[in-house]
Amino acid sequence: MSDLYLSRIRNWFLSSPPAEWAIRGLRETLIGALKQGPIPRHVAFVMDGNRRYARSHKIETIEGHHLGFEALARVLEICYKCGVKVVTVYAFSIENFNRPKYEVDGLMQLAKVKLEQLIQHGELLERYGASVRVLGERDLLSDDVLEVIDRAVSTTKNNKKCILNVCFPYTSREEMTTAIRSTVEEYSKSSAPKRTPFSQTRITQKIMSKQGDRSGKMESDSSSLGQDPTHTPPGSDDNEDSMSSTTTLYPDSPGRTSKDGSNHVTIFPNVENITTETIDKHLYTADCPPLDMFVRTSGVERLSDFMLWQCHQDTQMFFLKCFWPEFDLWHFLPVLLEWQWRQKKKAMEEGPRQRVKTA
Repeated sequence: MSDLYLSRIRNWFLSSPPAEWAIRGLRETLIGALKQGPIPRHVAFVMDGNRRYARSHKIETIEGHHLGFEALARVLEICYKCGVKVVTVYAFSIENFNRPKYEVDGLMQLAKVKLEQLIQHGELLERYGASVRVLGERDLLSDDVLEVIDRAVSTTKNNKKCILNVCFPYTSREEMTTAIRSTVEEYSKSSAPKRTPFSQTRITQKIMSKQGDRSGKMESDSSSLGQDPTHTPPGSDDNEDSMSSTTTLYPDSPGRTSKDGSNHVTIFPNVENITTETIDKHLYTADCPPLDMFVRTSGVERLSDFMLWQCHQDTQMFFLKCFWPEFDLWHFLPVLLEWQWRQKKKAMEEGPRQRVKTA
């Protein structure tokens, strides 16, 4: 019997009511068991393998992408049920614009259709309180796609429990470039000093005018008494402190005069204060928790310019052999179990270190 017939029999059996009921109950049991352990707060997926899945099953490429969106719906429900707060998916790379035009147009049309369905039938996002955010270079998208994106974001903006980040179109280098550009703009803006009874400019002018009057007075005294001009008579400090505020100022004393006649000093932020946290605040994922898990399907073991900044020493990476349209709970379950095991192992290793430090 050929693989095609075996696949049809398998699908027929799994779609029967008794099998669906049994599988649903087993899924709920497994998810409930997973929730008893630690759960990652932020998970990122590279949805890779749609085209190869289509070729291997001899279907159109756009149909493979359609099945990939269906797999995304399954994965989102699993993640939100388990307690994951943020899911970030790599939907479309800026480099994908180099693909054939018919495929790019098909992907844009598919994105519009799926976002429209999300707006009209958003039960999944409403059920788990998930808001949609589209991250990427908006200038590369057409107006009709942007309109649908804005409506999807606006429709779910009041959902506060979970977040779905759709990177479309996106590359990590572009995100970091945007963050650095925003940081430079922030640190290039001057800030006016706080208003006080005695401004910094006025104090500077006062000191310089006092120094000028003191040198002139010392010269006149020394010429009349025959003393060294550098000699300071006792009590001169008291006389300087009691000088009138109407002392003549030097014409070239520092300070800038604004249109209203008030002096002010231009102050810029100290660039030495720029840290990694400063860059974090300007990323697309600024208000998201740190990335806990990175998952890529199709057997390819590279990041492909995705979440390069967000991946850190505690990010667990998993590269799976299956194609993205095939990805479901049975592929995700071993990943979550291994992540929980690694977290438990890490906690056991850090426990003795903390006890040694406190001893």
